[in-house]
Amino acid sequence: MSTDASQAQVDGRQQPDADGPAPDHGLALAVRRETSSGRVFAAALVALVVTLLCVYALLESTLQAIGQPAWIIDPETASRFVAGLPGGANAGVLGLLGVVVAVVGVGFVLLAVLPGRPGRRVLPSQRIAVVLDDEVLASALARRARTAATVRPEQVTVVVSHGEAIVNVRPTSGVPVRAEDVLAAVEDELKRLRPEPYPLLRVRVAGTGVIGA
Repeated sequence: MSTDASQAQVDGRQQPDADGPAPDHGLALAVRRETSSGRVFAAALVALVVTLLCVYALLESTLQAIGQPAWIIDPETASRFVAGLPGGANAGVLGLLGVVVAVVGVGFVLLAVLPGRPGRRVLPSQRIAVVLDDEVLASALARRARTAATVRPEQVTVVVSHGEAIVNVRPTSGVPVRAEDVLAAVEDELKRLRPEPYPLLRVRVAGTGVIGA
C-alpha cells in the first residue's frame, strides 16, 4: 500500500527482557529444525546435475562401444583434452571457467554452513516448542494496529522481515491517527508474544487518508 511523502513514522526499539531461564527440555533440536530452512532443493539440484552427467557419460561410452559417432565428445577425446590442459586452450576462457566453478563451490559451502531463514520465530515456553510464522505475527500486529487506529482491515498493512516489522496505516479522512498510539498498541502485542528474534518495530501513518464507508 503506497503512503504519502508527509507520512509520520515512529520506531520502537526496546526489547523486553525474558522472564525466567531458557527452556531446556530437549527442545533445542526441534526448534532449530523448525526455524532453519532445509536443504532439500539444493540437494535435489546437485543430485539432478550429477545424474545428468552420469547419464551423458554412459551415453557417450555406449556410442563408442558400438562404434557410433559421439553425440558431443567421446570420453577418450575428452580425457586427452583435460590431461593436456592448459596447453592449446584459451587462457581467458579457462580463467573465467575457474572463477565460475569457484563461485559455485563457495555458494554451496555457504549454503551448507549458514543457517537458513524460513520466516519463523520462536515464542518463549518452558515445556513445549512454539514456533510462529512471520505471516501469523504480521496478522496479529495488524489486528492490534487497526484496533488502535480505528480503521478498516484494508487500511493497515504489516510487513515482517527478519530484523524488523513495518506497520503502514492509512487513516480515514477526517479521523486523525497518532502514530505513537499505534506504536504503543503494536509494541504491547510484541511484548506479550516476545518472539525471538525480536524485530525492530516501525509505524508509518500516511499523510493522506481514505474516504470512510
